[in-house]
Amino acid sequence: MAKSSDGSGTVIIKKYANRRLYNTETSSYITLDHLAAMTREGRDFKVIDAKTEEDITHNVLTQIIMEEENRGQTMLPVSFLRQLISLYGDSMQSMVPQYLEASMDAFRRNQTQFRQAMEGAFAGGPFAELAKRNMEMFEAAASAFKPQRPEGAAKDAPAAETTPPRSEVEALKAQLAAMQEQINKLK
Repeated sequence: MAKSSDGSGTVIIKKYANRRLYNTETSSYITLDHLAAMTREGRDFKVIDAKTEEDITHNVLTQIIMEEENRGQTMLPVSFLRQLISLYGDSMQSMVPQYLEASMDAFRRNQTQFRQAMEGAFAGGPFAELAKRNMEMFEAAASAFKPQRPEGAAKDAPAAETTPPRSEVEALKAQLAAMQEQINKLK
């Protein structure tokens, strides 16, 4: 974690009355976009009001979400927002933050596992070979059914309608059957 002015690894950001944000680690003014990038990078920061020294991190993070939503990067469906608003003042309100945090942690774990599984599946595994064969077969089929010009024919002359030789069709059928067999083994 980066060094910070409080020594805990948490970067302190001061928010001034003029709405400017000051990063005490880099001694520079930053924007909400910078804070969003820090969040995506996993950097820990705390935003404090420069005058009152009140922790306003929650408010600033909420503001970042609002700006992202206004840019068209919507992730929060209207029905979710309505449900969330309806929980304010409810007897279950105190449980919602822990539930949402646990749900997001589980989502992140699942997302990471899914990405790793997909990378493993297509990186040299059986699916990579299958995808390569599919592409070769597609190209062979496309070229087999593409009308060919007789030798010496002008470029403007229409291509002659030809059918692929029987041996090519049989070879394609055999490859297709072999692929289907491999797919069935993977199921």
